[in-house]
Amino acid sequence: MHAYRANIVYTPTPDAFRYVELGYVVVNDEGRVVDVFEHLPAEYASVTVTDFGDKLLMPAFCDMHVHAPQYRNMGLAMDMELLPWLNTYTFPEEMKYKDEAYAKRLYTRFVHELWMQGTMRCAVFATVHLPATLLLADLFNDAGMGAYIGLGGMNRHSPQPLTNTTQQVVAGTIQLVEHCAAYSNHRVRPIVTPRFVPSCTPDMLQALGDLARDYQMPVQSHLSENMSEIAWVSKLEPETASYGDAYNKYGLFGQTPTLMAHCCYTEGKELQLMRNNRVFAVHCPTSNCNLASGMASVRTLLDNNVPVALGTDVSGGNHASILRVMQYALQVSKLQYTNSHGNLRFLSLSETFYLGTKAGGQFFGKVGSFEPGYEFDALVVDDHYLNFDNYSLPHRIERYIYLGDDRDIKFRFCSGQLINEPKQE
Repeated sequence: MHAYRANIVYTPTPDAFRYVELGYVVVNDEGRVVDVFEHLPAEYASVTVTDFGDKLLMPAFCDMHVHAPQYRNMGLAMDMELLPWLNTYTFPEEMKYKDEAYAKRLYTRFVHELWMQGTMRCAVFATVHLPATLLLADLFNDAGMGAYIGLGGMNRHSPQPLTNTTQQVVAGTIQLVEHCAAYSNHRVRPIVTPRFVPSCTPDMLQALGDLARDYQMPVQSHLSENMSEIAWVSKLEPETASYGDAYNKYGLFGQTPTLMAHCCYTEGKELQLMRNNRVFAVHCPTSNCNLASGMASVRTLLDNNVPVALGTDVSGGNHASILRVMQYALQVSKLQYTNSHGNLRFLSLSETFYLGTKAGGQFFGKVGSFEPGYEFDALVVDDHYLNFDNYSLPHRIERYIYLGDDRDIKFRFCSGQLINEPKQE
């Protein structure tokens, strides 16, 4: 049992922050929150207390859509829309991960980058290369961070060096399952990962849907990111009612927990199907702006009871910071409010913080909040240089979201464990 004292900020619901000024979070020996207290109860008087003074204590961030092999391209190659961008820049970079030495050098930097940004949980696309994917899982496990890791499935409309067969992706994913099962803390897990419908033949999609069902594995992919992509899917799957329905046809759309990134043009039957199947929409506003894809209407998704989380989508997204994504999500929602003549309410600060913590954390279980029973994933933030006028806690968290960065994070916890800086190659 351990207690942490600081200025505590978290969002049990999207509607409001909970603030506890110089309060205590008590954490049990399994790394789960016992409760939050304004004053430490007498029954915990003998518990060791770590006092962080006037610093902020908040849930760690969850990045629910990120491409590890695109890390080297972050901040580069933003001069094309999605499909030309993939063929010209992204696929050539991902081909390099056949070289395990290259993969190790870049993947260690990628894991370090997420640690630095305060992301303790993530859903990650790897490549079609199994040895590099197993290495990535090992790096997250060694760091003590939580991740879903996906071996990519691609067997059409992709460069030959970046393809695998249906048999290879199924056998490789099963090997990834067995590999992750050997980890002692079970924070790193496999996820079924068809890249997107155009890159997978019907037999691969069906095999991956069967695999997700048989092993009760979650699924991640891309949905309705770009108009050209949507038109392409409608030609490839003419009998389906929508892009989402194409995944649904193969058991890849909520039959097990599912993350679908972007959803820029999700509406009508697709929106209804997402709601009914409880498919997560992962909002990636930095990427959508950079690739001129469009922009998801988060308010429409939320109003239709579709669960929404946030993703950086590195390297379409030019930064690995969920804090930066929160800023974009807020600002984009205000542009949509203006363009809708006030019909689409813009996101509140608490809603946006919730999306980057508890909303994504739900995919891992009880993660992303300090409510009783939740895993203690936390950041200790020193915002003293932003707090030069003794702001209230609500104003401090607002200034941190808009002005803070990784330099403010002093300590990081995942499931109650202090996460030290990972090694880089």
